[in-house]
Amino acid sequence: MTLLTQVHLRKDPTITAVAVHYLDPNHWFAGGQTLARQQMNTFYLDIKVVDGTNTKQELSSYMEAIFNSLSTILGNVHTESYALVHEVPAAAYGFGGKTQEFRFITSRLRTQAGLPLT
Repeated sequence: MTLLTQVHLRKDPTITAVAVHYLDPNHWFAGGQTLARQQMNTFYLDIKVVDGTNTKQELSSYMEAIFNSLSTILGNVHTESYALVHEVPAAAYGFGGKTQEFRFITSRLRTQAGLPLT
């Protein structure tokens, strides 16, 4: 997921976090039946990115790559498998105690002042 996110959405892999949660196929329903009964697999990808940092084409390409990649890994993937990209405001999203908005403004000011970005 990290590599696909880097390639399709231009996100820095050193600050991309991934968590994987498993749900028993007997407890996951698609099309009104459990996946276990259908002998199928599925996934639900939930990712947050800063609003306006990706084009519709990039997001579309990412969705297709996610589905194809996870279909290869999981095998026999139900079409009711989902990816959700939350485009969130830069002022409401961040890590390490700093918002993405703060990081953006700081990098612009440092660049204008001729200072290193670190």
